[in-house]
Amino acid sequence: MRKKLQVIAGLAGLAGSSVGGSVTVATIPTVVTSVVSAGGIAGWFGVTATVTTVVAAPVTVSLGAIFAVAAAAYGGYCYMKNCSEQTNGVTGANG
Repeated sequence: MRKKLQVIAGLAGLAGSSVGGSVTVATIPTVVTSVVSAGGIAGWFGVTATVTTVVAAPVTVSLGAIFAVAAAAYGGYCYMKNCSEQTNGVTGANG
């Protein structure tokens, strides 16, 4: 069992450090306000207008971080499972 966990932890660490890229997990609406020159003759005389635009700003997470969190969660699960088995007097066959 311990050897299996070491292999899984090693592979998760390797994948987390070598996998590039990111995943968009959400978008947040963001209001952008700009001052621009007015159209036509008014703009030629220096009149300005305020333009407000709502854009979607992406929230991204790197794939390496996803692998790291998954490996930590699985490691915590296995640790708690092992502690529970030791508390109940059950020992693993491979352990």
